[in-house]
Amino acid sequence: MQYAAINGNVVHMAAAVVPVTDHGFLYGLGLFETFRTYQGVPFLLERHLERMAAGCAELGIPFTTTVEEVKDWINRLLQANGLSDAYVRYTVSAGEAALGLPSGDYENPNHIVFVKALPEPSPSLYEKGRLLQCLSTVRNTPEGNIRFKSLHYMNSILAKRELNGFGKLAEGAEGLQFTREGHVAEGIVSNVFWVRQGVLHTPSIDTGILPGITRAAVLELAAYMGVASVEGLYTWDELQEADEIFLTGSVAELVPVTTLRGQNGNETIISNGHIGPVTAALLGMYRQKAGYTS
Repeated sequence: MQYAAINGNVVHMAAAVVPVTDHGFLYGLGLFETFRTYQGVPFLLERHLERMAAGCAELGIPFTTTVEEVKDWINRLLQANGLSDAYVRYTVSAGEAALGLPSGDYENPNHIVFVKALPEPSPSLYEKGRLLQCLSTVRNTPEGNIRFKSLHYMNSILAKRELNGFGKLAEGAEGLQFTREGHVAEGIVSNVFWVRQGVLHTPSIDTGILPGITRAAVLELAAYMGVASVEGLYTWDELQEADEIFLTGSVAELVPVTTLRGQNGNETIISNGHIGPVTAALLGMYRQKAGYTS
């Protein structure tokens, strides 16, 4: 990753800076979206920008960026970095303002776009799945009515540190967080789904989870396939009874979970250690919609 885009200008990473008086730096006031490209085209970009615009409106950050502008930034960054497809992070920080909490809306936000090579998944990841480790770090409640994908990421960082503390036992694993009431919430960087007796389940937005873009797309694909889905409040015990489990994210797509590990170290094997049929069908449809080619 040699180049980034700052307010539409492609610059070398060394020049990709914002002022220390930017409230994104001072107070974590800003939002970001992560997604990937398929054959150079950012997938579900319109939805990501809609979520960004809604969050900016609530935070008093002007947002007038168009889909075509972002596509242009990404195209130029792909060329500058010598990439055909990439992991993309688009950040909007509040911009410069006086020291102290704001008394009004912001005027000049900073737009930053990074692209980097897509992670190379293990050849067996989408067949044999990964481990989902139960964490004690509670998912914090949203800043507003709905969780923002905000620059204030401390809760997820603490959860990641807890996961790292398991060492080799959790290599390649995702961590699962719960609400203070003990309901299944989400992964550190993913939404969680499971199948039980042919019905697709996922935690309700009422748990305070991020309303993931891929999460919404999967619910739509399930409806198209005729798979019933339920959003609700669930416990760890209910998750252990699942026939299939998978995680969703805009870069990772749909990743099967084949092992659950509790805080006591007890493990539950899911779908005999392999991707389940509903997960496989949804992953196939998702990739077809995205224009994926292996």
